[in-house]
Amino acid sequence: MKKKIDRFEGLYGQTGRDIIQSPLYSERLETRSHSFNWEIRPHIHPARLQIFFIESGEFEYQVADRKRVVQSPCLILIPAAVLHGFIFNPTNSGRILSISNTLIDDLFREREILTPVLGSPLCITSFTSNWPCDRIGTLLETIDEELFGDQKERDLMLRINIQQLFLVIYRLWVKDQETEPTEDRLDLKHFRKVQALIRQKEGRLNVAQLAEEVGVSKVHLNRVCNQVAGKSAGELIHEYILSEACKYLNYTSYSVSEIAYILGFEYPNYFARFIKKHTGLSPVEFREKGGIRLS
Repeated sequence: MKKKIDRFEGLYGQTGRDIIQSPLYSERLETRSHSFNWEIRPHIHPARLQIFFIESGEFEYQVADRKRVVQSPCLILIPAAVLHGFIFNPTNSGRILSISNTLIDDLFREREILTPVLGSPLCITSFTSNWPCDRIGTLLETIDEELFGDQKERDLMLRINIQQLFLVIYRLWVKDQETEPTEDRLDLKHFRKVQALIRQKEGRLNVAQLAEEVGVSKVHLNRVCNQVAGKSAGELIHEYILSEACKYLNYTSYSVSEIAYILGFEYPNYFARFIKKHTGLSPVEFREKGGIRLS
């Protein structure tokens, strides 16, 4: 049977008249997960970012073509249009916040500092006494109470709480970097921009173009990428393209030629050569084997 990517304009499992149109929605993790027997199959939300805060239990998490087992407490942020899925169980509890891209753009017009938070999937498990997980849980509960309450100036309070939530997430993400030398922090800033640009341009740029966008030389860009990720800038671009290719091969019925065209390859045989080089399999063989990579 051919696979396809499930797309939900609203929340997971919603179609037709069931789709929630609100730009903001909050719910307990257990509610929706239990109704789907704890399995949230791989899917995307084309225009919604989601925050999952898992308070208890171990679970399986998939983003793009990679799977991992994660122990709570854990915060996961999934930008719009990123393939993701979960296998939860009755020991898991937590909250889910879904936010439309339109609301995100409105709340964070000056968003450069939040690029790593808004542009790439995050999985945060390193909570400390200075940054307890309870703070995230409290903010999410407050947003939930405001959203479903009828207090005066409700919308203004929601905006403030959501902005605070994202700033707390950002600080959690960078807390281990604050003791690093200034040069290292600048390299990390460049690297975050590289990640965001590759995703924004859908991998359709070369190293020279990427270096120009970041504002550094090709040599310096590759040094930064190798220092932070252990990979060259070109390898990071190829990694993104491979991730997208795996997604299309595993979850759509598009032909190999159609996928090659979607991903910007000039000829299908160039695409086939690319997949063979990185997976050891032809596109057809990869699809037949259901080639999800585990990490």
